Amino acid sequence: MRKLTVQTFVTLDGVAQDPGGFGELERGGWALGFFDDASAEHATQSLLASDTFLLGRRTYEIIEKAWSHNTGPYAEAMHRIAKVVVTNTLHGPLPWNATAVAGDPARTVARLKEEPGGDILTYGSFTLVRTLLRHGLVDELVLGVHPVVLGAGTRLFDDGLPNPLRLVDATPTSTGVVALTYNP
Repeated sequence: MRKLTVQTFVTLDGVAQDPGGFGELERGGWALGFFDDASAEHATQSLLASDTFLLGRRTYEIIEKAWSHNTGPYAEAMHRIAKVVVTNTLHGPLPWNATAVAGDPARTVARLKEEPGGDILTYGSFTLVRTLLRHGLVDELVLGVHPVVLGAGTRLFDDGLPNPLRLVDATPTSTGVVALTYNP
């Protein structure tokens, strides 16, 4: 069975919305000042270690608009990886090496995990991630906890967690972010 890893940025108060500054929040882009060469290298290696990038529709549209024309090692890895977009509003092949898949998100991802292939990676997509956590489909959750408090915005766990998580690693970065790795 394929491993599904969720990597996402959150603030100290749990906000996961608009870390890249894509216009969703007034204080969007809160993660950008913490992104350094080591962070870029880690993000690139995570993409290269996976062969499928799983996204919800809104996150796909945001990331495709922001990254599909960029260059550099991270952008090149992002261009190459096959993207699977879980959506009931888009259909078939999509731009930027993406394919839309419809249906119940939990069943769709469960089937995807059973198919042959390498690891599956997802960023953001917190509506999808919440569903996958509720259905026990996430194998690893990596939270990049940023030393920022926003006070408002969509939180990753706004409806709680169905089961406790087990901390397996905590790695601080030179910029003050702590990467917390959990297994269900």
